[in-house]
Amino acid sequence: MSDFSVGAANRPTPQSTDAKLRQATQAMEGSFVQQLFKAMRETVPEGGLIDGGSGEDMFSSLMDQHLAAEAPSQWDRGIGASLYRQFRGAIAGPESPTTPSVEPDHES
Repeated sequence: MSDFSVGAANRPTPQSTDAKLRQATQAMEGSFVQQLFKAMRETVPEGGLIDGGSGEDMFSSLMDQHLAAEAPSQWDRGIGASLYRQFRGAIAGPESPTTPSVEPDHES
């Protein structure tokens, strides 16, 4: 007979949910930055004395992927952080008043 308990063992822990959310928002931020670099690169006129051809296109694409993965890690308050806060609030539900409200002291 096997011990198989349904319930608490199958629920994700808050830490694992938090880590997955952070990872997902960082991936979304990386994709956004990669598309941003791609759009910026398309504004550069092509042609000139030297044309890199398909090799240059492949290198530029790989460089954009690398920069898109690294650049957001240098930003303190990037899009990923905003997405994380927004989604974290949606997952946690309405905020419960954990901190007491500060009222002015009426003593004079």
